[in-house]
Amino acid sequence: MSALDLIVRGNRVLAGDSAEPSAAAIHIQHGVITTVTPYDQTSNAPSIYEAGDDLVMPGIVDTHVHINEPGRADWEGFTSATHAAAAGGITTLIEMPLNSIPATTTTAAFREKLAATAGKLWVDTGFWGGVVPGNLQELGSLWREGVFGFKCFLVPSGVEEFQQVSEDDLLAAMPVLAGLGAPLLAHSEDPAIIESASKAAAKLPANKYFSWLASRPAEAECKAIELLARLAATTKVRIHIVHVSSAAALEVIRKAKAAGILITAETCPHYLTFAAQEISDGATGFKCAPPIREPENRDHLWRALGDGTLDFIASDHSPCPPEMKRTDSGDFFAAWGGIASLELALPAVWTSARSHGYPVGRLAEWLCRGPARLAGVAKRKGTIAEGRDADLVIWDPEAAFRVEPERLHQRHKLTPYAGRDLQGVVTATFLRGRKIYERGEFPAGPIGMILKRTEA
Repeated sequence: MSALDLIVRGNRVLAGDSAEPSAAAIHIQHGVITTVTPYDQTSNAPSIYEAGDDLVMPGIVDTHVHINEPGRADWEGFTSATHAAAAGGITTLIEMPLNSIPATTTTAAFREKLAATAGKLWVDTGFWGGVVPGNLQELGSLWREGVFGFKCFLVPSGVEEFQQVSEDDLLAAMPVLAGLGAPLLAHSEDPAIIESASKAAAKLPANKYFSWLASRPAEAECKAIELLARLAATTKVRIHIVHVSSAAALEVIRKAKAAGILITAETCPHYLTFAAQEISDGATGFKCAPPIREPENRDHLWRALGDGTLDFIASDHSPCPPEMKRTDSGDFFAAWGGIASLELALPAVWTSARSHGYPVGRLAEWLCRGPARLAGVAKRKGTIAEGRDADLVIWDPEAAFRVEPERLHQRHKLTPYAGRDLQGVVTATFLRGRKIYERGEFPAGPIGMILKRTEA
């Protein structure tokens, strides 16, 4: 077999922009798709991979991943994270700028980040830069170095290396980013509302999930998104709202889009899967910010994906050492807020999507094409089509499994999905025509590449 000259064919292929799978053959040469033909057109192929009745989908593009290396590789490093990505059908990820030391807020820090990836990438990996108070002069340099855009927090991020921005900071940075053509990704919660709600919630039992929920009201998301939309309307910057958790915020996003503001938004598998009423006392593995909300809220998020208010789904993989989750005390306020779910994003989304009446073909838009557009890699990634990288995930939507944490490839195994029955099993993952994962094995080694905006 020549790893760079291959045909992958199957009875259910999601090619192009189609939401309906059909029988097809994907012709691959030098890691690039040369053509997609009917299933039986396979002449001159030295090797054929038969997907059978498994679904062949574009490799997933995850634009919201926290890896934490260098500096906090004991939380999650490039090796373990990209192993998990490959096992979950993710072929491209864009890494967030905080949690590593140093944070990716300067050109020097970005270069240090790139050096830390050497020999550790099992999937293609790009990077967001950060907007923090005082780094305005670094934004142009980071953009030219190849970051895909910039992330900011309107509330404390949880780490000292990445400080929140004020309205004045945004007013200074947004025109710069607009001039560059760079998107601004924002953790959108209003700090004054959060501070007030947190003080009130601190009087409640710390081990009750609804105490944590009370500290992060939906109003905080709405007000923050309103601010960002208002500023974006005058500065013309592209803004992207990360991890939307609140149904109340959806109307704000709809109005902004209708007004012509350059705004997109994502939600995450955990908001689409879990509900607040299901979370037991002390179950701090479920803690994230913004929080998981009520069942009816979850249903509104699904409808917003269906009507295009929400543009796509990203994992927000945010790991930490288990002791930081404070499972011994069950203290939601003291626990680190973040859910590690990189490997489980596809089955978690599909399990809930099918229960909400969505066909499997919608996943290619939500997990592949939509994120690729945000990152500016859609000419190479996110679609099975001529000229695109031969990034593929082959998976069985009908196969079910129970999540056994010890079998996951992320560095630490603590997950709120433990013991949950999910639908959808990844059979194989291909990166640029090379098989990087198949049934628990990683045959190709760390062949992932650093992606830069300047080369996309």
